[in-house]
Amino acid sequence: MDNAVLKIKNITKTFPGVKALNSVSFNVNKGEVHAFVGENGAGKSTLMKILYGNFKADSGAIIIEGKEVKITSPLDAQKYGISIIFQELNLIPTLSIAENIFLGRLDLFTENRKINWKKMNIEAKKALSKVGLDLNPKKLISDLSVAEKQMVEICKSLTFDLKVLLMDEPSSSLSQRELDILFSIIKQLKQQGITIIYISHRMEEIFEICDMVTVIRDGCIIGTQPIAQLTRDNIVKMMVGREITTAFPKMAHNPTEELLRVENFSRKGVVEKASFSVRRGEVLGIAGLVGAGRTELCRMIFGADYKDSGKTYIKGKEVQINSPSDAIKSGIAYLTEDRKTQGLILNFTVAMNITMVNLSSIMLHKVINHKLEKRIVDNQIKQLKIKTPSRNQKVNYLSGGNQQKIVVSKWMNTDVELFIFDEPTRGIDVGAKYEIYLLINELISRGKSVVLISSELPEVLALSNRIVVMHNGQITGELSGDEISVESVIKLAI
Repeated sequence: MDNAVLKIKNITKTFPGVKALNSVSFNVNKGEVHAFVGENGAGKSTLMKILYGNFKADSGAIIIEGKEVKITSPLDAQKYGISIIFQELNLIPTLSIAENIFLGRLDLFTENRKINWKKMNIEAKKALSKVGLDLNPKKLISDLSVAEKQMVEICKSLTFDLKVLLMDEPSSSLSQRELDILFSIIKQLKQQGITIIYISHRMEEIFEICDMVTVIRDGCIIGTQPIAQLTRDNIVKMMVGREITTAFPKMAHNPTEELLRVENFSRKGVVEKASFSVRRGEVLGIAGLVGAGRTELCRMIFGADYKDSGKTYIKGKEVQINSPSDAIKSGIAYLTEDRKTQGLILNFTVAMNITMVNLSSIMLHKVINHKLEKRIVDNQIKQLKIKTPSRNQKVNYLSGGNQQKIVVSKWMNTDVELFIFDEPTRGIDVGAKYEIYLLINELISRGKSVVLISSELPEVLALSNRIVVMHNGQITGELSGDEISVESVIKLAI
């Protein structure tokens, strides 16, 4: 008996300079959670966008419940029972939560040519409660945290009449509590016979919730197998074409003198009297649940956000940092967690993004030396294995993971001494993660310092030789050496 709710047959898609999908075919059964995995740039998101009508395939067929369909727009996809949660959040920041949830469907609440806002907000509140969010549906999207926005995206998808739900990195910015809610929702949907195609770079998630796995590499399907027949190493080898024997490299920690010290950093209702120091040649992890104040504290240190009080010392000398340019002059770099709106200029080329924070390095007599620019940029592309047709490709057309690599590479092209990495591996595959870990290792081996914020606790534990833990805007403890463990971090975080 054919139980396939969705069949993808010989889908091919080419962009200028790259074949994103090459005759891709696989089946997805009704009521199963089907993992779709591969390296950044392998073609995962491209296929999702074809299934949702954002892109048109050059050739191939999509078959839903035995019938070939033409999906030319998201409205077509919704008509056939397909919804999506994008890796890059697809919300309108100037509209409310309720307006975003029912965007394009306001006719559901239109009475006598007038929108019944009260009814819409009530329905939005009901939808929010299903994903464990206690938020005012009138609240603007721009006022939400990244994690809250992600949950609204999930909530929005669940309001459609679903047959197939496409999830592209849905957990990338969620706390453990929110992740538990997401998994509970997925299990409920599965029981209702709804099919889920799940894209994630977190192997533990795939083994916890998925039934089948399809691996794609360089636009080609490598294989489809039941999860019960696979191991993590099997999947990684299929993804990258080689074995990665360990998830984390051995870090070359050799801390020396103090490089940075912050004292009594505060902003009312956000961070309270936060103090810590960072030494040369060390990775200082900052752990805590989403909303603990980690990002807010580091943005204040970098001068991106204001503080009510607090002092900053570089090499023992007090410095005034009131803007990011002050921070850069003081030798501090900040790799933002939100690459799309804060880390990159999407309409600029790869070369322009890599060199923009250090233009002086490629200037000769106040004119850009394009020969030098080419050499620097090509070296960064090679070092970080950025998949791009050329250095002149606009960043907007690259995969999310390759965009993240460019955020890293632009700061590697500077002479700063302290790197604040805020979720540096969010949305990046296991091979690319390992490359970034090696880069962090290289930085500290050269006497640089790294402050690491990550929601992936194993990452913080493996890379850091000291960990500062935050809860509710306060630093609740500092751990080092044998004190560092999952239990001790979680205890301080809650």
